[in-house]
Amino acid sequence: MKNFYFLKQIARTHSKLERRLSLGEYKRAISWSKYLVSSGAEIKGGGEEEWSADMSQLYIGNKFASGRHSRIYRGVYKQRDVAIKLISQPEEDGDLAAFLERQFTSEVALLFRLKHPNIISFIAACKKPPVFCIITEYYPGGSLRKYLHQQGPYSLPLNLVLKLALDIARGMQYLHAQGILHRDLKSENLLLDEDMCVKVADFGISCLESQCGSAKGFTGTYRWMAPEMIREKHHTKKVDVYSFGIVLWELLTALTPFDDMTPEQAAFAVCQKNARPPLPSSCPTAFRRLIHRCWSSNPNKRPHFDEIVSILESYSESLEQDPEFFSSYEPAEGCTPSKCFPRCIVDRKSQSLRA
Repeated sequence: MKNFYFLKQIARTHSKLERRLSLGEYKRAISWSKYLVSSGAEIKGGGEEEWSADMSQLYIGNKFASGRHSRIYRGVYKQRDVAIKLISQPEEDGDLAAFLERQFTSEVALLFRLKHPNIISFIAACKKPPVFCIITEYYPGGSLRKYLHQQGPYSLPLNLVLKLALDIARGMQYLHAQGILHRDLKSENLLLDEDMCVKVADFGISCLESQCGSAKGFTGTYRWMAPEMIREKHHTKKVDVYSFGIVLWELLTALTPFDDMTPEQAAFAVCQKNARPPLPSSCPTAFRRLIHRCWSSNPNKRPHFDEIVSILESYSESLEQDPEFFSSYEPAEGCTPSKCFPRCIVDRKSQSLRA
């Protein structure tokens, strides 16, 4: 019965697409359909890699997101709700086709090795040119970007901002410990499960730090992109820290960064004018200081995620002790940024050392 439901969804989705597609897009969509079997929308393909999916167990439902060269569907795999990312290689552009294949191989290789509560759960994949498929756990909360845009500006409670920020920071701390740069950290690539736990997702342009090199020819998202990447300079893990600063700004404002500019204008402003999204006057000092450090134009002045997690955890502990923590927090005079922990945390650590 469930399979029949998904079949009906596919029929409706395809009928809508055919009315809107250009001729070139229509031809590409037809090429995708060659890999779909009518009974249960089962995908042909396979492979003998250890991550290969049993495609006879995969059923595709309705599309709920699209990327530059991919479409994401909800589906069922081995009686489990999943998200299915389908990537189609364009027949008319050999260079792009080769690039997408390398990107697919890299994304699967990274996802396969990642196991963390704040990282998207990889299930399986299928490589059958010109269509590639990545199957991950389905998260009903959707993206953080979608959630924030459903809220009123500046409306998220600070305890929720802190909780979500900690989830993201812990996921990024784990990634960096594995030597992986995400390189496209933004609210759209952060997913929410039914318990409002954040999962870092979309590793299509991620890379191992030892293999990243320069940013020449790199395609990221300007509004969240560190200035050294916009300038196509050599980059390190600190580009993700910059993007985290922008995401933290999003959590506090529930707005789109540089929403009064085009992406290109935002990139110019960041690089040439050292512009950043304006922080509201109501922004607590604790968050303001951390954000300013994260989006510093000098990568060496940005903290590592180990430090970010420690700072946010100290804020969380302080908030449990004092519900008014954010309104009363002031860093001690003359302290260094990495040592500016709330007084109650410092006292507790001192007591622990004396014991």
